[in-house]
Amino acid sequence: MRRGQKGFTLVEIMIVVAIIALLAAIAIPNLLRAKVSANEALAQSTLKTLSTSIETYSTANNGTYPTSSAMLTGATPPYLNTDYCTGNYSGYSYACGMGTGTYAIVATPNSASTGTRSFTITTGGILQ
Repeated sequence: MRRGQKGFTLVEIMIVVAIIALLAAIAIPNLLRAKVSANEALAQSTLKTLSTSIETYSTANNGTYPTSSAMLTGATPPYLNTDYCTGNYSGYSYACGMGTGTYAIVATPNSASTGTRSFTITTGGILQ
């Protein structure tokens, strides 16, 4: 280097880039795992919300369970604000099976990057 010139050498810059790449290689998988865990927790919470709304409907209607999710969202006031049985929410899709005396709702991940486990909730709020 000439006198009076300041700056980084190519080796110093390459070392900094290597350190940043190493930190990214450690951090990115952890962030992806955290996202999957959050989606799975939200799926379980959504199933509990669905179960609570179905059980509340049953209590208000002399023990009769709803036969469709429209009965939950269409009531005044609604037992459920969002019909989870008709779409994908936070990486999970929900298959709702409702009958006059029973229900079973299955939450299935849309891909491995959104979740790795499926969950089921059945009559009485039993989460599996």
